[in-house]
Amino acid sequence: MDKEIAIKVDNVVKRFGNRTILNGISLEVYKGETFVIMGGSGCGKSTLLRHMIGAIRPDLGKISLLGRDITCLNEDDMDKIKKRIGMSFQGSALFDSMTVGENVALPLREHTKLEESVINIVVKMKLELVGLRGFEDLMPSQLSGGMKKRVGLARAIVMDPEIVFYDEPTAGLDPIVAGVIDKLILDLSQKLSITSVVVTHDMGSVFRIADRIAMLYEGRVVELGTKEEIKNSKNGMIRQFITGDPDGPIKFFQQKDDYLEQLTK
Repeated sequence: MDKEIAIKVDNVVKRFGNRTILNGISLEVYKGETFVIMGGSGCGKSTLLRHMIGAIRPDLGKISLLGRDITCLNEDDMDKIKKRIGMSFQGSALFDSMTVGENVALPLREHTKLEESVINIVVKMKLELVGLRGFEDLMPSQLSGGMKKRVGLARAIVMDPEIVFYDEPTAGLDPIVAGVIDKLILDLSQKLSITSVVVTHDMGSVFRIADRIAMLYEGRVVELGTKEEIKNSKNGMIRQFITGDPDGPIKFFQQKDDYLEQLTK
């Protein structure tokens, strides 16, 4: 039986000035899976994520999200799609002037007409799911980095989204806290039947959570497969990225002239 497609990226190209960031990317994300996009800094993975959530539009190609081609939707229709997705940001993106509860409740207050009593119940439920029951009245400044990430996760799922996008969810965290975040991503995906798209270069995280993985390099998908297929890949780029070897087909431009030349290619 064919798997249901939640996201389809079809030959997407994006340029900024003379630089091509995405160079003909095509991939599919299946409903209910945890799909990881990995690659080094500057490979285009965060730009691809921004395309997937409709924050920017491609120069060429199209993106289908939940059955709709979002590359040609008007603002009102795009807003309807965005209510069906959640986003967990790299820096948590919490509002410092709001309490934890207010941060989590914000999407409900902005996009629904629920009574405050109902909103408060939903917020408590979502915070309990991420292990932060009773933290509603604390300020973000009173939280650790890992706690802030979990508040961000609670906010991402507060509208019961069908898809959640994660941008570097374990960045800046120690290995144990990163493992806690990875377990939360898996638990939330399974308990809430969520499709998850995770952008990361944390290899430990990749192999803990991924159902399938796409490796990006210079704006292209160099390999796509299950985590077992990626682990056992003979592709030199994949092997180098997994091991962190500075010598290999992936080149890093450390000299100013080389860097400026690469930007204009």
